[in-house]
Amino acid sequence: MNDMRHPDWSLWRSFEAVMQTGSLTAAAKKLDLSQPTIGRHIDALESTLGVTLFDRQLRGLTPTETAFRLQAPIEAANRALAEAELVAAGSNRSERGTVRLTASTVTAHYSLPGLLRDVRLAHPEVDIEILPSDTPENILMRDADIAIRMFRPTQTELITRKIAESTLSACAHQSYLERRGTPQTPADLFHHDLVGFDKSDLITANASRLGFSLNRSDFALRTDSQTLIWEMVRAGLGIGFAQDCLIDAAPGMVRLLPELPIPSLEIWLTTHKQLYVNRRIRVIYDELARLLSRYYRAAKN
Repeated sequence: MNDMRHPDWSLWRSFEAVMQTGSLTAAAKKLDLSQPTIGRHIDALESTLGVTLFDRQLRGLTPTETAFRLQAPIEAANRALAEAELVAAGSNRSERGTVRLTASTVTAHYSLPGLLRDVRLAHPEVDIEILPSDTPENILMRDADIAIRMFRPTQTELITRKIAESTLSACAHQSYLERRGTPQTPADLFHHDLVGFDKSDLITANASRLGFSLNRSDFALRTDSQTLIWEMVRAGLGIGFAQDCLIDAAPGMVRLLPELPIPSLEIWLTTHKQLYVNRRIRVIYDELARLLSRYYRAAKN
């Protein structure tokens, strides 16, 4: 039974998520729960502790002074609990069970399905959860067991292996080029319909580093969904930027402006050191490393 000294830890997790994200809705998304569930957790925690943690206002929840004082020790306790879970998971010698994998939305949607088919054929006893995300999920906090990253992780607690480098190009569908013509120089891009990000500066910042001035307003179609950008380019709506392995595999897609010096993406496979001793996670990690290396090597050739 819960009492003031020992509220259920799920209540504390919800409290921590609300403090970190600033709202019930964002906390629910972070924990993969419903907003009403998070609200009930906060109400139950306040009732158990006998204190008010959040002031309810029309614009949302405002943490009280008590909530701010509790935040640091709860975050520390959650890190300790995650560390304990890592130790326990690493001690498991069985291949049977679940592995949680995270990758960018583009990688998850367009590259992983074929690779996971081979993983499942080799290890049918392992269930795989896939978390498509364009924000780095926290392996240290067990948001995922294995991550495919487009940058090198630097935490010393992680095992990381560089798999490959993926080249990128400007690209368009043949139907768009037939309708609007093919750009011959980078300057010609300004006379075309460009497909790019809305709020993210990923493309514009990289263009600036190349000495190429590109602004948000230059994109005729804007979204922060990388998968939607790719689908709009494939549908012939305009010119975008993508990995060559995706361009070459998509019927009708054409690489453009090979003189554009777009930096390659480094592909890294990552897990926690304590998880790597877990047989199930190790075999999936090693299998993914082999399959990803083959995938990007074949694309390069």
